[in-house]
Amino acid sequence: MLDNIPSEIPPENLAALAEDHYFAANPPPRDLDKHVALARDFIDYHSSAGRRLVLITSGGTTVPLEKQTVRFIDNFSAGTRGATSAEYFLEAGYAVLFLHRQFSLLPFSRHYSHATDCFLDFLREGPNGSVVARDEDTAKMLHVLRKYRDARDRNMLLLLPFVSISDYLHELRSVAQLMRPLGPRGLLYLAAAVSDFFVPPERMSEHKIQSTSAADVFKRNNNGGSQAATEEEETFDNFDSSPSVPRSKRLVIDLDPVPKFLKNLVEGWSPQGMIVSFKLETDPAILVHKARYSLDRYQHHLVIGNLLSTRKWEVVFVSPGNPDHWIRVPFRKHGGESGTSVAGTEQDEPIDPKSLPEGEPEVEIESLIIPAVQELHSKYIRTVEDKGQP
Repeated sequence: MLDNIPSEIPPENLAALAEDHYFAANPPPRDLDKHVALARDFIDYHSSAGRRLVLITSGGTTVPLEKQTVRFIDNFSAGTRGATSAEYFLEAGYAVLFLHRQFSLLPFSRHYSHATDCFLDFLREGPNGSVVARDEDTAKMLHVLRKYRDARDRNMLLLLPFVSISDYLHELRSVAQLMRPLGPRGLLYLAAAVSDFFVPPERMSEHKIQSTSAADVFKRNNNGGSQAATEEEETFDNFDSSPSVPRSKRLVIDLDPVPKFLKNLVEGWSPQGMIVSFKLETDPAILVHKARYSLDRYQHHLVIGNLLSTRKWEVVFVSPGNPDHWIRVPFRKHGGESGTSVAGTEQDEPIDPKSLPEGEPEVEIESLIIPAVQELHSKYIRTVEDKGQP
């Protein structure tokens, strides 16, 4: 992205140049100013009350392939970790600023929007044309509704959406910088699944990328001349698995790595906030190594490692100066074998997915993660405050 940079430039200045270049080249989201105003009011309100506040990032980030986006690259994240964590942070007394991928899971509504049943299946028609919850769902729905209304009525929850990787980075930088008045009481809980690659705007197509040459033929022949050629090319757009003319166009995407601004987050955007990031892997042999590498490289205060296959059952906490700490949902081994895995056990190897019982855990692992994060955050606050004493 940065060409012809003199080699004598110090690394810290190079990081600043990369940041300036990226944010200048990639336009901010349309609603950034509106979101900044909402976030500023929210943060100032809780800062004046001396309350802890957590910025949770949640969901995946899209990588647009066109400026007028039809096609994009995405990942699997539905925002489950972030939305669930938000509820437990609220229970712990934190104000929650929830920066989430648009249409990903939200705190509280996740209980019904991510169900296998349609939301309308939870409802029925009551007396006089009213709409009420099904009898079997009333108690839980009322419990969730009361928690949601309490969070919103007390101004403890602010929801801000993003869509693309560029949107996300603009929003994250702006909100993190607003959190400075919170000092160590600010917590950044980076649970979003952030894209590692993107298409720079200067290489992005303005319009929808065409799968055939029909449009090119149309333009070359002055708006529709040589109709036979155009019709021949258009056969590529149908669903015929054996077209008479072999498909001639391929799509080769040249992606650049997304600049790693995680160190900028520590050193410039939110220098006193405690920063928690996540490392998702699929290979158990490298999980802890990659989490430790991220910790050392970006100087975060905690990296939470998890495997795709067991992420709802266990995570590992990797933090400076501490032994790796595994947090696990208790379960009886698959097949009724004797013995149970205990939450917080120090077994230093990931669980074998084959040993897990079928179905979902009876306990949400976030109910174990958040108290552990809160404890580390309390220690962090005391450490920063002690250093600030004369």
